[in-house]
Amino acid sequence: MIRILYLGDIVGSSGRRVIKQQLARLKQQYHIDVTIANAENAAHGKGITKKIYYQLCDMGIDYFSMGNHTFAKKDIYDLLPNIHNMVVPANMGEEIGVHTICFECKGKKIALSNLLTEVFMYGVTQSPFEMMSEILDQIDCDIHIVDIHGEATSEKIAFLYAFKDKLSLIVGTHTHVQTADEKIVDGCGYITDLGMCGTYHSILGRDIDEILARFLGQEKRPYKIAEGQAILHGIVVEIDENTNRCHSIQRIQIMEE
Repeated sequence: MIRILYLGDIVGSSGRRVIKQQLARLKQQYHIDVTIANAENAAHGKGITKKIYYQLCDMGIDYFSMGNHTFAKKDIYDLLPNIHNMVVPANMGEEIGVHTICFECKGKKIALSNLLTEVFMYGVTQSPFEMMSEILDQIDCDIHIVDIHGEATSEKIAFLYAFKDKLSLIVGTHTHVQTADEKIVDGCGYITDLGMCGTYHSILGRDIDEILARFLGQEKRPYKIAEGQAILHGIVVEIDENTNRCHSIQRIQIMEE
């Protein structure tokens, strides 16, 4: 079996902290071969910096997917041309970075792709369904993993049923709320949203008072990430080396010590 750990959106310093605390133990406990994480919120809730990227690599994350906040920090423009383990959304319209990377594990060629959904999202240049079909025509691999980053649960589930026969694993990201619908459909592992690695008592990782001020008083305050005890969300997946299909999928939730 190829064992993959996929972590939900890393939100700010608390998300990075709980990963640093828990990742090595998780990898040992589940005999992980490949660790992937969504890092589009790693730097104070929006984007990623060079410093944080290298910190996350040192913690043991092998590959990264991103999302709508990919280009929130200027560092990304210098970072992307010089690294080979990060994918950015294919249908975002940016000319820098790659939407799919291929790597080997246990003699298998694995592809990782990144897409945005359309419903309730901004700056999407092409349907993820059309874009995924184009990617599949271009990429030759044994196992294909996709991070579908977006709001609408129905769109993500529709994506599963459209591509379940051609993909081995589909993970939803962006909402920061872990869904309890992990499943395997015709050999394709799926979860609508991985959740987040961030502050537990928060509103999607952001400061509660800041968000309530916006909802209750129409008051705009500076963007603020919540502080406090963090939680780690993600999944552990087993891919059968003989069939290249998903054999098992397990949600994980771990509170910071």
